[in-house]
Amino acid sequence: MCRQSATVCLTKSPTAVQRGANGVAERLAVLRDPRDRRGRRHSLVSVLLTACCAVLAGARSYLAVGQWARHAPLDALARLGVRAAGQLGVRRAPSSSTIRRLLTLVCPGGLADLLGCDPAGSRHLAVDGKAARGSRTDTGPAAHLLSAVLEDGRTVSQLRVSDKTTEVTGFTKLLSPFDLAGVVVTADALHTHRDHARWLVEAKEAHYLLVVKRNQPTLHNALRSLPWKKVTARRYDREAGHGRRETRSIRTLTVTGLGLDFPHVAQAAKIHRHRTDLKTGKITRQTVYAITDLTARQASPQVIGQLARA
Repeated sequence: MCRQSATVCLTKSPTAVQRGANGVAERLAVLRDPRDRRGRRHSLVSVLLTACCAVLAGARSYLAVGQWARHAPLDALARLGVRAAGQLGVRRAPSSSTIRRLLTLVCPGGLADLLGCDPAGSRHLAVDGKAARGSRTDTGPAAHLLSAVLEDGRTVSQLRVSDKTTEVTGFTKLLSPFDLAGVVVTADALHTHRDHARWLVEAKEAHYLLVVKRNQPTLHNALRSLPWKKVTARRYDREAGHGRRETRSIRTLTVTGLGLDFPHVAQAAKIHRHRTDLKTGKITRQTVYAITDLTARQASPQVIGQLARA
């Protein structure tokens, strides 16, 4: 059963070997076809590959995907696995209705797990949630996706967060199928929970870097009261993008033995952001804190600055 849908698409979660197959078609072949055996004209893999190529070519709707498929050359349809029919071997692309029906039936969690990359051996992994643009309807809110992304921008997997829950409930479900040994997992303040930190370190043998804001008032006040004025070494990061210019000042402090109530915490960081809007000239300042189980030897202020920016 799919971990985010009631559709039976996988007999079990895809293995590391299945996720690491070289070809996309080999990975998609693991998905279970939700259609009845009778009347199938196109294979599930050929329909999914056709839809993927149409989206990469700029299609943004089911109608546009169907139009791209209808006008695709025969050699492209052959490479996508569309079967040849008749004595002349003519390949007819799947119709818009077929593509729409299959895409609504196929398991989104299985697609995300099979097409995502394997995080084993990576250094950093960021977990964040965003609302999918264009997914809002007249009767329902926009789809909210919780994603795990590597430092180079490659997606590991994603889950749709139920409208009745929050991202917090999907954190462990999102990362549980993967080997995270030695990987530093970063997340925003919403996921700064003791259970998450304990699960990452003890169950997954990973590391964490979590942002602390006022949603955790006790922990936030404890971090504010640390002797930051005695920390003379600072790390400055400057960058411009997305219509703004930002300067970050990072100070780190070893908190082992200071009685900070959080599982496996070893270091804390104070990050002061100075942001200037290039269009309006408005200046905003913000101070946030971050905690990690990495020791001073494992993570220097430069490394923590890079991770906090992810």
